[in-house]
Amino acid sequence: MKTIAKSIMIQGTASSSGKSLITAALCRIFHQDGHKVAPFKAQNMSNNSFVTREGLEMGRAQVVQAYAAGLEPDVRMNPVLLKPSGDTGAQVVLNGKAAFAMNANEWHETRNQLRCTIRQCYESMASEYEIIVIEGAGSPAEINLKKNDIVNMGMAKMADAPVIIVGDIDRGGVFASLVGTMQLLDSDERARVKGFIINKFRGDVGLLKPGLDELEKITGVPVLGVVPWISHSIDDEDSVAQRLSCKNYSPAEIDICIIRLPHISNFTDFIPLESVPGVQVRWCSKAAEIGSPDMLILPGTKATIADLKAIKYAGIADSITAYAHTGGTVLGICGGFQMLGNIIRDPYHAESDCDCETGLQLLDMSTVFHDNKRTTQAIVTILGNSAWPFRELSGVQVKGYEIHMGQSEFEDCVPFTVATDALGTETTIGIADLTGRIFGTYCHGLFDTKAVVSGVVTALRKAKGLPDIPLDLIDRQQSLDNDLSRLAGICRTQLDMNKIAHIINDHTTCLIY
Repeated sequence: MKTIAKSIMIQGTASSSGKSLITAALCRIFHQDGHKVAPFKAQNMSNNSFVTREGLEMGRAQVVQAYAAGLEPDVRMNPVLLKPSGDTGAQVVLNGKAAFAMNANEWHETRNQLRCTIRQCYESMASEYEIIVIEGAGSPAEINLKKNDIVNMGMAKMADAPVIIVGDIDRGGVFASLVGTMQLLDSDERARVKGFIINKFRGDVGLLKPGLDELEKITGVPVLGVVPWISHSIDDEDSVAQRLSCKNYSPAEIDICIIRLPHISNFTDFIPLESVPGVQVRWCSKAAEIGSPDMLILPGTKATIADLKAIKYAGIADSITAYAHTGGTVLGICGGFQMLGNIIRDPYHAESDCDCETGLQLLDMSTVFHDNKRTTQAIVTILGNSAWPFRELSGVQVKGYEIHMGQSEFEDCVPFTVATDALGTETTIGIADLTGRIFGTYCHGLFDTKAVVSGVVTALRKAKGLPDIPLDLIDRQQSLDNDLSRLAGICRTQLDMNKIAHIINDHTTCLIY
């Protein structure tokens, strides 16, 4: 492959080892130092996605990395996106468009098509940038997958990229995982590994020194640094994110319960709510955990009907409807919005094996799935009336996006959100019941606008008789930018950037640190 860009690849010993954050940190460091850098991930498996300005879908991790590099998100940065819709199936998104559904047994039949798409996108990116920071997926040592790999060492070979392997010390066994990974690689793959990074460390790094020395002695690979545990609000790549499993809840003035659906998508929609003082955001996967929150949210999902059946089976659906009928406030977003309706039909089995499923019947609407998928950015205006508890949101505009299968028809209800496209055409994409307490929308990114967070929290406080207080709210984009710069600053001091520059340059001197 003939390319112009130099490259470095970040792989990990396992999923959630920190590859995405280290990739983002390097993108920000190189960008700060004046280099034209871009991220790349051949194949991403995640339901946490984003829609570009062109209406193309890509993983949010690469969107964050693009921002770190000072770039507009470009679907070429993530040419293959697998969106799991069950334990063995996934929707395949190629170059930003839903292409086909695939189960695990069909993987081998599609790899050549995927490899061709990946190669074309990488070559295109490499012709435009100085440095490409490539992210792997999972572990390169999955010996049952190595033969057909296109995202770890297979990608490293395609791009002729040197590799740095990240190990997560917080989960334990980091030395064994790094040594074991090296042992399971082929000799030519081991030769590509130029360094290790120990990630998520808590404590005195001096205590690690004997282990680091022994690791280098056993493997012959240098440790490039130890990165501490970093608290941040940077978007997580997928649903193994710690924020979804945290159970250390404490009493708070405002209690918001979000249902953790089995195939939850775009859960990072709610990060701005988590940062509001006095607001507790709880992720619940059991009916007994719901209690009596001030607001209950049904988030997006990649498998609306399957997840609707799951919450019925678990008794969660009954708890939601009982809560709503006794005066509770319920918000549904995307798939969660569809669940609030009367019925969901799937006559062409675009998403499931069943023809239809009865919804929670909290909103007078019905949804029908077709093969087409809606992916678009839009300016979304929130509507309302003076009798609604969230009347202060009326007129607020949000720059949001839609990612969903299915079209909904609304009946005895009131419009809640209206999307305006580039031609000025308005479309209702959200509704509320007559009380304004049960409402939903197809708009992702709703809470990225501070006025929405302020309006919702203020209304919930008033409903509880709590006094108005100034709300210290984050600007979502500014907060992300600050966290990326802070992450880069920490990595710049904790990693040996001279060695990393040498690895990238292959003994040249165009990068100086």
